[in-house]
Amino acid sequence: MSHYFRQDFLTVPDGASLYYQVQGDGEPGMVLCDGLGCDGFVWKYLAPHLERHHRVLRWHYRGHGRSGLPRRRERIGMLYTCDDLNRVMDAAEIHQGVIFGHSMGVQVALEFHRRYAHRVRGLVLICGSYGTPLDTFHDGTWLKRLFPLIRLTVERFPRYVAQFTRTLVSTELAMQLALAVELNRSLLSKSDMVPYFTHLANMDPVVFVRTLESASHHSAWDHLPHVNVPTLVIAGELDKFTPAWLSRRMAAHIPRAELLMVPQGTHVAPLEQREMVELRVERFLRERLLSPSASGEPGANSGEEPTVPLPTVTKG
Repeated sequence: MSHYFRQDFLTVPDGASLYYQVQGDGEPGMVLCDGLGCDGFVWKYLAPHLERHHRVLRWHYRGHGRSGLPRRRERIGMLYTCDDLNRVMDAAEIHQGVIFGHSMGVQVALEFHRRYAHRVRGLVLICGSYGTPLDTFHDGTWLKRLFPLIRLTVERFPRYVAQFTRTLVSTELAMQLALAVELNRSLLSKSDMVPYFTHLANMDPVVFVRTLESASHHSAWDHLPHVNVPTLVIAGELDKFTPAWLSRRMAAHIPRAELLMVPQGTHVAPLEQREMVELRVERFLRERLLSPSASGEPGANSGEEPTVPLPTVTKG
């Protein structure tokens, strides 16, 4: 087991200083892409599991976590994110990796494959959508209709919105509401969510809405049939942010993709059913990417959800 660890900042041509860290050793490398407003909280258990046998790259998007902003603050969005990832992988000395995406990171992973397919060895798409997430949030369009007003307010009164958001998100009520409405309280430790709320409370709301606007207009739906690498789709059965039917649809349209439906899981399934997710990812890597027969191996098509405790994938 390697104890290799390195963290650094990469300044890209437009001035954004991007934080990244590399831990562990072994091929292929694992690249973890966060959701919107996140700085890695969802990888709390999965990352150390992967680091036992692989080099794992974790990084922060522009304006997220420890990463800074470009000189021109409007340079925020999906295509900038993909170009940033390409450069960060160079800095981390990962020529080709398995790209993991959580939530908005699923869109990042798919778009990155579209633009930089030669750098992608496989995909693990977790609790996310292939595109236009405001169209399906909580299985409705109310957030999409409301978003123009939200963005206008944030852009016009950024200081007041930041203060309000910091105060609101830092309250115990916000945490309890999230645990009661959005997450599975019986499977989740409150301490696992504290880093998310801490980061969100301190994030620039203008960066948040501009990143969300870019994601809301982006779709990789047309690219799904062209994904030519082993792909594992993981979904939370009770996910309200990105409803489970999106993952079923995505897995059905990616050639030979596999699907894990996490029973009772929500948008943070890797925190709620950590062992199940770890074992399924481990098996996917072993069978589809690391075994002597993995090259060209047809794999199983998704279509049926796996059973517990160790999920299986059946023919669709």
